[in-house]
Amino acid sequence: MRKGSIKNVRINSEVLKELSQIIAYEVKDPRINPFTSVMDVYVAPDLKTCKVYVSVMGSDEDKENTMTGLNSAKGMIRSLLAKRMNMRNTPEITFILDESIEKGIEMMKFIDEVNAPLHEKERLEESENGEDTEDGEETEE
Repeated sequence: MRKGSIKNVRINSEVLKELSQIIAYEVKDPRINPFTSVMDVYVAPDLKTCKVYVSVMGSDEDKENTMTGLNSAKGMIRSLLAKRMNMRNTPEITFILDESIEKGIEMMKFIDEVNAPLHEKERLEESENGEDTEDGEETEE
């Protein structure tokens, strides 16, 4: 099976769905943050290994505790995955912390900071010219 084949894509999406449900409803480890999401899954074409990208909303300590909890529950998660999916091999799971959402939010803040003076200047010009305000009413001078 090739890496980008339809079968591999279908297996990736099915494993993602099952792992999301297993982590959310089956794993009872108190270290795992309730705001843990499986963002992406890459199963190797030989079905031997699986990289699971996990996003955790919370502090750095929450992220560290969640990753520790997931790694300690790795065997149970793998056995539950084997019971739910009919695959030749159940892949060995590797959890990877995905911080792309946090980086995206950080980039949006930087963009907003850069654009703030420009937007403020536009608002001042609009109020000086007596144009419509944001709520659609005319300003009175």
